[in-house]
Amino acid sequence: MGLLDKEFSDGNIVVANVEDLLNWARLSSVWQLGFGLACCAIEMMATSASHYDFDRFGLIPRNTPRQADAIIISGTVTLKMAIRIKRLYEQIPDPKYIISMGSCANSGGPYWEHGYHVLKGVDRIIPVDVYVPGCPPRPEALLEGLLKLQEKIRNESLRKKL
Repeated sequence: MGLLDKEFSDGNIVVANVEDLLNWARLSSVWQLGFGLACCAIEMMATSASHYDFDRFGLIPRNTPRQADAIIISGTVTLKMAIRIKRLYEQIPDPKYIISMGSCANSGGPYWEHGYHVLKGVDRIIPVDVYVPGCPPRPEALLEGLLKLQEKIRNESLRKKL
């Protein structure tokens, strides 16, 4: 047994793929732009409070889209707000992730049938990565949506797509 064999047996060395290391860093520090529009926003705020504590997952709230990695659309999206959501989406730097929270953001909710002013799902204007169902969804559902988003980030490839 040589000197190098003894050196590496103590567990001081971590061997990892650079892509896996960068994905781990990205999924552990997602900065969110919360966009609360209706009653789902209360549940989103409850998830950020001390009982559920979004911060333990590395989700840091930001007030500007230029510093955010993800946007959580929670609530009823009207046609007037759709223009603003699209503008905020375009201001987020790449890579950007979208969580659609609640039945209203996912598909228009109970208002889409009788309301001419309600968008029939936020995915009609921006691409959505994770859908969180419910009316309004519980904070546990939003936490599950965040875990799904982290899993998606973990499995992403950093290679340029041709």
